[in-house]
Amino acid sequence: MRILITGGAGFLGARLAGILLQRGVIAKAPIRELWLADIHEPPLALQADPRVHAVSGDLLEQCRAWKGDRFDLVFHLAAAVSGECEDHFDLGMRSNFDTTRALLEFLRASGASPRLVFASSVAVFGADAALPLPAVVHDDTLPLPQSSYGIQKFMCEQLVADYTRRGFIDGRILRLMTVAIRPGKPNAAASGFLSGIIREPLHGQPAICPVALETPVALASPGRTMEALLAIAEADRESLGGRTAINMPALSVTVGEMLDALERVVGAEARSRVELRSDPRIGRIVGSWPSVIDSERGRRLGLTPDPDFDSVIRQFLSEDVGAR
Repeated sequence: MRILITGGAGFLGARLAGILLQRGVIAKAPIRELWLADIHEPPLALQADPRVHAVSGDLLEQCRAWKGDRFDLVFHLAAAVSGECEDHFDLGMRSNFDTTRALLEFLRASGASPRLVFASSVAVFGADAALPLPAVVHDDTLPLPQSSYGIQKFMCEQLVADYTRRGFIDGRILRLMTVAIRPGKPNAAASGFLSGIIREPLHGQPAICPVALETPVALASPGRTMEALLAIAEADRESLGGRTAINMPALSVTVGEMLDALERVVGAEARSRVELRSDPRIGRIVGSWPSVIDSERGRRLGLTPDPDFDSVIRQFLSEDVGAR
């Protein structure tokens, strides 16, 4: 099995690469090569594995330059994040839509009809004056993106579905929830504060919460996200139940409940480091996303949400040596 991960040096991509290398097998086939494409170099621990090949640079240009290469499985995780896309329209279109189309054309030209896992987003959902967002998003809920990022992800979903219909690829699409708690530095995602209000206090640092405590959100831990990506990659076409995107099961929780969990797990001092400071822009973007997901197709694949936010915090504590 020859595998490509775009965004392979990022948080999710590097984590996925480590799991794949440890497993050594996916879809009952041994992993011979793992290619990690990203604008940054992947962690040295990954590069030390002889199966790993790192390709650094602009992904759009890489896709246009690759000739004759074939991959059996591709995880397309690379993307500009929500806040970036809202602030810089051209960046979002280039990084998300143009690059995805170039990747699909490269895979089509290879003639191998490889399996492609595309990481979409819950941001494809939203409310419209003519069609309000339902209280619960189901598998058949109509996507109505309310951000440039959501629009770009939904356009890419349609491309992946059509390239699959034509037999150019074997595409499968997973709509990811906000992944929390992410380690490292904050990024430009509108949802980034959902990690920051937990991560920073756990590191003894202050954090800003830009939305009301009553704001509901749909979350998934890094562990559950990895399980979902692997399950989608290994599923057969019949189990997927169609070419359209699968909504990842999510934990529904309010921001206030997240902070309650922080206080239960590590104490009131950590919670006291979080300051409420309203940011209407962030509130508008995050408030347009669904907060309750009912994913029957996901359940049929064996996917389940995190049981509670306390367990999400404990997962982070078990992996981040700097947290306390």
